[in-house]
Amino acid sequence: MSDAPSSLRHRLYHFLFDQRTRSGRRVEIFCGAFALFSVAIIFIESGFGTQYHPTYEQWRVFLGLEIFVTLVFTIEYFLRVLTWPNPAKYVFSFWGILDLITALPLYVMWLWPELGVTYIFLWRALRTIRVLRVLKLLRFMPSLNIFWVAIVGARHQLMVFYFLIAIVMVVFGGLMYGIEGPQNGFTSLSTSVYWAIVTATTVGYGDIAPHTALGRIVASVLILIGYSVIAIPTGLITTQMSNEYQNRRQARACPNCQFVGKDREAKFCSSCGTELPHRH
Repeated sequence: MSDAPSSLRHRLYHFLFDQRTRSGRRVEIFCGAFALFSVAIIFIESGFGTQYHPTYEQWRVFLGLEIFVTLVFTIEYFLRVLTWPNPAKYVFSFWGILDLITALPLYVMWLWPELGVTYIFLWRALRTIRVLRVLKLLRFMPSLNIFWVAIVGARHQLMVFYFLIAIVMVVFGGLMYGIEGPQNGFTSLSTSVYWAIVTATTVGYGDIAPHTALGRIVASVLILIGYSVIAIPTGLITTQMSNEYQNRRQARACPNCQFVGKDREAKFCSSCGTELPHRH
C-alpha cells in the first residue's frame, strides 16, 4: 500500500513531462492548445474594451472563461510541483516561476480588488501578464533547452561583446551630439545614443536624422559597423549549440526523470539522485 502513492506520482510524472510516450504527447498537445486558447481569449477581451462597450452578459462570459483557465493552470502547476523528483527545484526553476506567474493575476485581483481601481497601471499590468501564457508553448520544444544552454555557455563572450558595443554607441552618440547639435534634433547625449543604437541595428525609425555632411559620414560608418557585428553573437551561440549537441549524443539520460546531465562521467542523476546506467 505504501508504494501506491509513489507509483501514482511516477505515472503522473511521465504523463506530464515525458513527451516520448503517447499519453505524454497527448498532454503536450492539450497544454499547448489550451495555452493558445487562453491567449486568444485575452486578445479578444482586450479588443472588446476598445471597440465598444460590452454588455454585462459578455463580461460574465469572459470572467467565466478566465476562471476556468486559471483553475486549469492552477491544477497543472500543483501537479507538476508534486510529481517532480525535487519539488523545490521545480518551484524556483524557469518553468515553475512561469507556471505560477500565469496563474496568479486573477487571484491578485480577487484578493486586492482595490489595486485595480486605485492603480490603473498595476491593474493593466496584471491583465497583460496573462499573455505570458503563450510562453508555455516553449515547454514543448525540446531543442529550446539546447538553445538556452548555448546562450548560458556563451554568456561571458556575449557580455564582453555587448559591453564593447555599448562603448561604441556612446562614442558615436557623443560624436553626433557634437556635430549635429540640438538644432538638428540631437538635443541630449541620451537622445544621440538612442539614435546610434537605432542606426547600428539598421532599424532607422527616421525620427532623428543627420543634416550635415560630416554627420552623414559618421552615420554611414556606424551603419557599416552595425552590419559587421550582427553575425558575431550568432556565431558564438551557434558554436555553443554544436558543442551541446555533441555532448548530448555522448551523455546518458536518467532512467527515472530522463534528465540529461552535462557530466558524462557522473554516476548519479544531478536532478533526482537515481543511479545512472553504466557506460558500455
